[in-house]
Amino acid sequence: MTQFFRTILEWIYGVVGNYGIAVVVFTLLIRTILTPLEISSRKGMRKMSAIQPKLNALQQKYGKDQAKLQQKQQELMKKEHYNPLSGCLPMLIQWPILIIMFYAMRDVANANIVNQAFTFLKGETPVYEPFLWVRNVFMADSPFKTAAVDANSLLASGAGIWKEALQKLSAGDLEVILQNIRAAVPAAAEMTQDQIFNFASANAVRDTVNIYLMPALQSMPAYTEAVAAVPGWAGVSLLLFKVTLYKQFNGLLILPILSGVTQVLMTKLNPSMQQPTAQPGAQGQSTSNSMNNFMKYFFPLFSVFICLSSNAGFALYWCAINLFATGQSILINKYLENQEAKVAVAEEGTVK
Repeated sequence: MTQFFRTILEWIYGVVGNYGIAVVVFTLLIRTILTPLEISSRKGMRKMSAIQPKLNALQQKYGKDQAKLQQKQQELMKKEHYNPLSGCLPMLIQWPILIIMFYAMRDVANANIVNQAFTFLKGETPVYEPFLWVRNVFMADSPFKTAAVDANSLLASGAGIWKEALQKLSAGDLEVILQNIRAAVPAAAEMTQDQIFNFASANAVRDTVNIYLMPALQSMPAYTEAVAAVPGWAGVSLLLFKVTLYKQFNGLLILPILSGVTQVLMTKLNPSMQQPTAQPGAQGQSTSNSMNNFMKYFFPLFSVFICLSSNAGFALYWCAINLFATGQSILINKYLENQEAKVAVAEEGTVK
């Protein structure tokens, strides 16, 4: 499934010619396909919201008798034609698809990062994949990240990605890369290709990157120029972190900030249809409100943190899916409100 989704993303890229735009189109396409499941989930959530006051009343009346409470709750749900799974089941079905979608985008990013590393190892400067202000969509949108690949981005690529990229190299390019590695790392002078490019396991990938590839990259003039720091801005302490401002920085932190802003927007314009069950007493209500307030601030900050440590393509996906989900929710809610209004009018006419 990951390979299938990756093929779709690469096909979209072949049409639009830019991975930033391809990620947005890919996100909108998958979310549109999942719209029927989203509508089904919303219907269940609205139904739950409608009967929630009755459930709360039962909780207060039969709270001390759990067996009686469960019986009365089941009777109420049967009377209201409500299935507890109607709200969460469609959502659970969506999650595997969205996870596969994420892995497909990750594989595409890792494949391009590895190809860029091999280009540097040939002594050349790769052609980056830009998006608006971002120089390389496969690196983080930050002035504290270079557009060029680094050790962390290379280590994130699995053995399969490395093997795939290695197989695509021509014999001439592979020979040049091996010569440059052997020249930069004396220990590799007498080693074979398979010994240097050992991708048998995650540990082997780590050793290959740290022992052979990174020293070789750092010996390439094109790479050292690409990762040069602004004078006086190498390893500067910023709050609890040490950061480096690069001459060829990759972005302006716009996408990570937008991810937090869109998360706040989604929370405000798309509040959960299913309110938490209020527990009797002020303490239970206070606990519920405290948890809601915590989550309201936690998710935007979490979004910013995740997008700061991920590539710009993922941050773009996060922003796009937040905006699309917000707009989609507004439209679905309006549609369901209209449907409910029609049913109410019909029922009123029947009663008369």
